[in-house]
Amino acid sequence: MSNTYSYTVKQLADLASVTPRTLRHYDTIGLLRPSFIGDNGYRRYDEAAALRLQQIRFYRELDLGLEEIAALLAQPDFDAEATLRQHREALQQRVDRLHQLIATIDKTILHLRGQTEMSTDELFAGFDEETQARYEQEAAEMYDPKIVAESSRRWKSYTAEDRTRIQREGGQVYQDMVALLGRDPADADVQAVVARWHQNLRAFYEPTPDILRGLGHAYEEDPRFATFFAGLHPGLPAFLNRAIDTYVASGAAGR
Repeated sequence: MSNTYSYTVKQLADLASVTPRTLRHYDTIGLLRPSFIGDNGYRRYDEAAALRLQQIRFYRELDLGLEEIAALLAQPDFDAEATLRQHREALQQRVDRLHQLIATIDKTILHLRGQTEMSTDELFAGFDEETQARYEQEAAEMYDPKIVAESSRRWKSYTAEDRTRIQREGGQVYQDMVALLGRDPADADVQAVVARWHQNLRAFYEPTPDILRGLGHAYEEDPRFATFFAGLHPGLPAFLNRAIDTYVASGAAGR
């Protein structure tokens, strides 16, 4: 392994698809120190540092926090090769789940064309509690962590039957919305479906108008949500966003 200080901050950042600011932050918190700092203050990184950054990127891909990653890398018996094998297994599991989600989208398209029958349960094949937990973590970065904690607490308190019912009710909302595509988002029937969606969310937490509007925007703009809803109908993401915006603007979200 070469120990030459061959990478500047920008060069390593570009190679790893991170920002120079990220590398400086990793240095500040002690997660990834430069291999060498010149008299001019410029940071340089060697191959060992690049390999450590690769480990950090893999762990981030698996949704670990920086403190968790630092603790793992600091273990005296840390085995890079064994860890890479674990990364591979975890990523393969994610690939398998993504394949299942793609299959769900394909089957939903056929269902909407009337070419196959699909139960509401099948609409959510590929979504699991691991995914739910990851969305909670991402939501915590956008909204009040207390709301996220309440959502997690409520979900874990439900029986399996309750969870199935809540998911079915949520799935039916989106099917009913597809049937109303083409109408004015302010149409009474459309707004009634949005009100049911709002009520379904209350099974998790009490959403504020800002959160409702934010979810509507995410349904159209966030690739994960947009891909799923577009699988139900290509026009659904944008229609949901407009309908939810109308619902919030009318003051109904506060009732």
